Amino acid sequence: MKLDLLLRNADIITMDPLRPSATSLGIWQGRIVGLDEDVAGLDAAEVLDLDGATVTPGFIDAHCHSAWFGLGLGELDVAGARGLAQLYALLEAEIAAQPGPAGTASTSWLLATGFNQQHHGGEFPDIAVLDRITGERPLLMRHNSGHMAVVNTAALRLAGADDASFPDPDGGVIVRDGAGRPTGLVEETAQQLVQQLILPYPIADLETALERATRRYASEGITSFTEAGIGGGWIGHSPVELAAYQRAAENGRLHARAQLMPVLEVLRPLAGHDQDSPGVAPAGLDLGIATGFGGEFLSLGPAKVFLDGSLLGETAAVSQEFCSHSHKDNAGNVGYFQADPLQLRAEIEAAYAAGWSIAAHAIGDRAVDLAIDIIAGCERRFGRRAVPNRIEHASMTRPDQLEQLAAAGIAVTPQASFFHEGGDGMTASLGPERIGWAYRASSFLEAGVTLAGSSDRPVADGNVLRGMQAFVDRRTSSGALFGNPSECLTPRQALAAYTTGAAAATGAAQLKGSLEPGKLADFTVLSGSPLTAERIDGLEVLATAVGGRFTHKALPGPLSGPLSGPLSGGAAAVRHQ
Repeated sequence: MKLDLLLRNADIITMDPLRPSATSLGIWQGRIVGLDEDVAGLDAAEVLDLDGATVTPGFIDAHCHSAWFGLGLGELDVAGARGLAQLYALLEAEIAAQPGPAGTASTSWLLATGFNQQHHGGEFPDIAVLDRITGERPLLMRHNSGHMAVVNTAALRLAGADDASFPDPDGGVIVRDGAGRPTGLVEETAQQLVQQLILPYPIADLETALERATRRYASEGITSFTEAGIGGGWIGHSPVELAAYQRAAENGRLHARAQLMPVLEVLRPLAGHDQDSPGVAPAGLDLGIATGFGGEFLSLGPAKVFLDGSLLGETAAVSQEFCSHSHKDNAGNVGYFQADPLQLRAEIEAAYAAGWSIAAHAIGDRAVDLAIDIIAGCERRFGRRAVPNRIEHASMTRPDQLEQLAAAGIAVTPQASFFHEGGDGMTASLGPERIGWAYRASSFLEAGVTLAGSSDRPVADGNVLRGMQAFVDRRTSSGALFGNPSECLTPRQALAAYTTGAAAATGAAQLKGSLEPGKLADFTVLSGSPLTAERIDGLEVLATAVGGRFTHKALPGPLSGPLSGPLSGGAAAVRHQ
């Protein structure tokens, strides 16, 4: 037998408890053939001597927004602004540089991304200033949480929502001042009033965005990801969004494996036989396509449903009101659900009856209660799914909810990447009595709950090495420790979150997440071991491979074709046979 690729002289962390480490690994036809003595003496088309570099299973981001991220890379990024004066200056410079086609001021949109009021002392832009800067050119500036946006009067006018009497949509708010005038802030589903004027994006634009996004993923060691919402709602970009993924994959422009979550809104009633789902009218996609459809590179995951909002925007459904602080009087504010709970229950049950697993966005503990209750009820009635049901974020989880999550087999995806940028603000919103419930990690594992590493990118930093470091030290931008110190993970647990944990949560543990014979040859090459490094976020990604083909290299010299020369300054060399 002749291998396609043999890695040798490596520090291989397999994440397989039966064989935790190795020094060599053989690959044939995209799969791992064996390690160490399994491949001793075998010939290989390519042999890569890693000179002690570390190899881990490929990183898996179990919750991100790739199309949004890729599109944002081509829009005005305001994340670096500190203070509203800097923000206004960025907008003015963009208007000057891109004035828009002559005669089309009302339809040539100014799109910006990355706004966060915490970068501006808790303040939001003044709509009067935005109107002065933008004139009649409509503005949509997305908040980095995705749960709100800032718009100008021109955008509101196009949406027909500029009048004080315009009603708030179900599950959203057009924020107004004391006189009833819109402030420019639109929350949750109210964003769709403006977004629908821009959507849908062309498939070609989405394909380009996916290539931009997944090239970045490859450079950061990511080999698989789950796209948390496509096709509709305020998170989707086109009703045919899946086609962009398929075309990107066919054209070699998708550089990581993708699992896609269609939003619940795109499912519709199915007219199958009454015996298929007795007692419930199922809702799904045509032909009965459901969770699990697809292949190893591109597949459908759970149906995504939003139950509540965000902690950063203080719209999450919580059981006790948010704390008042210097920037907001939160008296009586316990957030809100994105729709009536009875309606949400009926829609989730219809999807589950049609064969869909459920991924419920639940931030506040009141939303987590609702998610557990609905999902556990569906499991009792229709059985568990091969692809686990999930609660996305599970940001505020009370102690009594841990056992319930474990009993129902519900996986969770808390994002450690939120700690640095948003930790201080969330601490102020929740107060000392509840902050220990926020973004648990260790206690999930102790309770037997599957913990998946994820980023929610572009809402937060998507770099996996920084995410692992955050799970370990839980530090905010002020240097404070976020939440309960007992929630800190060990380096091995942090690595597991982005490998074995994420693979289990996405229903793919039999294929990836660990480096074992028969599994997919997805791996990441690092400059050192995340288990022993002084700082995990100080490591470098030297190379990334999907199915044994390199999608990223740190230095010149093609690693996906014939290999020659060192991979990293003499730390890795290749020979051909």
